[in-house]
Amino acid sequence: MTHYPKVFIYDLDGVITDTAEFHFLAWQKLAEELGISFDRQFNEQLKGINRMDSLDRILELDPSLPAFSFEEKEKLATRKNEYYLELIESVNPSHILPGIETLLKANKDSNVKIALGSASKNAPAILDKLGLTGYFDYLVDASKVEKGKPDPETFTTAADALEIAYPDCIGIEDSAAGVEAINKANMFSVGVGDAAHLSHAHYLVEDTSALVFENIIEQYQKASLKLK
Repeated sequence: MTHYPKVFIYDLDGVITDTAEFHFLAWQKLAEELGISFDRQFNEQLKGINRMDSLDRILELDPSLPAFSFEEKEKLATRKNEYYLELIESVNPSHILPGIETLLKANKDSNVKIALGSASKNAPAILDKLGLTGYFDYLVDASKVEKGKPDPETFTTAADALEIAYPDCIGIEDSAAGVEAINKANMFSVGVGDAAHLSHAHYLVEDTSALVFENIIEQYQKASLKLK
């Protein structure tokens, strides 16, 4: 009998929409206020990483800075988030990445559950702005997990809430940390992006327009047969 998945778990940033630019601009503004030089190349390292870990990495760029207490770091992270929230006010359905709504529709039509696995506390608000909330059966954001990616908790939390066994799950990610988290959860990983960073994905496409429901199912079923 052909094995069929029971849930797709989507990352938000870089898969459903690309708010990475807004994150970059918000971090850059905070970094400038602290006298830290912060560029796009370094920003690539922050993909899939939660807010506090991202802040720690940025602060490490300037060893001459005084040590910040946890409370001070929380204030800095909150300030960055306020900048980010101002920027995402402009988000609307035109910001949905190519092919994603078609994929969500095919996903829904096939009665396969749909979950969100995001490192962002703002994920529910962004889904609302995109007009996509109705597609999702369960949302995991940073408020529901203790450990961020590459820990598998984001993905296992979604599966546990929907009472679905991990091998019956497909996760879609654009970050190396995200793909690692899916693999650690014993789920089928779909990577979106460059093979140089995502070679550990079970199935890889160059961009979201290449995410075709039938192709993903086919690759998942091939992998399931190999595991038997």
